Amino acid sequence: MATDQELSDFLASVERRAFKQAMFAIREEQAALDAVQDAMIKLAEKYGDKRAEELAPLFQRILQNTIHDWFRRQKVRGTWITLFSSLRDERDGDDADLLEALESEPGSAAAESTADRFERAQTMRIIEEEVQRLPLRQRQAFLLRYWEDMDVAETAAAMGCSEGSVKTHCSRATHALAAALRARGVQL
Repeated sequence: MATDQELSDFLASVERRAFKQAMFAIREEQAALDAVQDAMIKLAEKYGDKRAEELAPLFQRILQNTIHDWFRRQKVRGTWITLFSSLRDERDGDDADLLEALESEPGSAAAESTADRFERAQTMRIIEEEVQRLPLRQRQAFLLRYWEDMDVAETAAAMGCSEGSVKTHCSRATHALAAALRARGVQL
């Protein structure tokens, strides 16, 4: 079992190399810093009881998984942003809230006409109905991850399941929602 000092020394010795490795992969400084920090925390919390010579391979595997998770999150977020971007009014800019665009108030910039308001309300109703039709665990994972903006670990803790289960439920939910919305004629 590694002592606290051995664990601390190990983390200090790999900090710079790990950051460079994450930076080369992710190419965003803050995201790379977050990935290294997450990997270090996970190593300390979950594997602090391992022998000192086991720490290096464990840390590399954790760091690689953290980097892969970042790319998966970016891909999923990009998919949903693309799907929902057609519902947003371009004049609102990048900070516009999708729900505000869908449920716009009369007289606002997003409420161009009664027909537009009606169409947005119908689209929102269909999305809500399809989310309600998802199986319970898929609905929970989807809402926690994408509407509450929790990360995989937070979602897993809230749902009382593994991170892998969260990823599976989210993937199935997004595919089911996309297919259901297409079948109902919703073009996002």
